[in-house]
Amino acid sequence: MLEQAKQQAESAGLALVETSNGLVLTDGIMELAADFSRMISRVNPNKVHQELLVKAAKIKGTPTGDLLVVDATAGLGEDSLLLAAAGLRVLMFERDPLIATLLEDALVRGARDPRLAPLVSRMELRKEDSIAALSSGDISASVVLLDPMFPARTKSASVKKKFQLIHAFEAPCTDEAELLAAAEAAKPRRIVIKRPPKGPFLAERKPSYSLAGKAVRYDVLTFAAE
Repeated sequence: MLEQAKQQAESAGLALVETSNGLVLTDGIMELAADFSRMISRVNPNKVHQELLVKAAKIKGTPTGDLLVVDATAGLGEDSLLLAAAGLRVLMFERDPLIATLLEDALVRGARDPRLAPLVSRMELRKEDSIAALSSGDISASVVLLDPMFPARTKSASVKKKFQLIHAFEAPCTDEAELLAAAEAAKPRRIVIKRPPKGPFLAERKPSYSLAGKAVRYDVLTFAAE
């Protein structure tokens, strides 16, 4: 997978470099890495339950340890880390070999960090297409999280940098309806969809309710089992 990821980076005019601090994707100027240590303050037990994502994913009356969240579009794993910090188990899917390699590197390093190891132990990565996996009917999830990539939607310089590099080798999501249908096939109790604050509903599907902040909105679809 590492060699495949390096070749993918090279074909996009980028380089995947092995450093003392883990794998780094670079174009010679900008750099991108999956680094969970940057999120230590956000995964603090006294803070993480105030995260909008955690509020959207938790189901009243069900202990967090009993909930399995499928992060169908894991990316660099930051959302999954927040959920794991809140006590939920997370199954992550990432189909892009380059992004999956960066995420796997972050998991390996996180497992060596005493501050992150208990969280990472609740996270599992599958380097495959979540649409096929969820559609198979073999996965029983409590919650499915969807965060399909779409054109840059923020004025944040750091996030712009990340999307500039990612867009160099991966196009924004074009299979929204298929992704949502696959999530429903897993028969979860709810689907949580991450969107920009003023962005359209995914596949034009109106949610049961939404939780909105300044930088992000979570559209929540709830089902009869809940």
